[in-house]
Amino acid sequence: MPRFAILTHDHPFLHWDFLLECGSSCRTWRLLHKPEGLGKIPAESLPEHRLMYLDYEGPVSGDRGGVTAWDTGTFEWMKERSDFVEVRLIGQKLTGIVRLVQINETSWIWESHS
Repeated sequence: MPRFAILTHDHPFLHWDFLLECGSSCRTWRLLHKPEGLGKIPAESLPEHRLMYLDYEGPVSGDRGGVTAWDTGTFEWMKERSDFVEVRLIGQKLTGIVRLVQINETSWIWESHS
């Protein structure tokens, strides 16, 4: 099964990077709130990240702060389009369905369901 990671990232402000393994890289979004519990969180699409970030904790190059793992695990693709992603997470903290719905060019909404 493909892997996911949610990394706490402290630069340029506190946020959580959500990474989904997709072939040789990770689709990535910036979550503007900690993804605890059920509900909706504003998110922003980011450029694809390298697979190494699924296991990485430490400083980010270019003085871009540091990252620590908040949750990791595996996931199952349920639906995937350019403007919509639905996955079933099996993580250490999060287990259940997560949807990412695109609102505009860079803005998304994270929706978590049990």
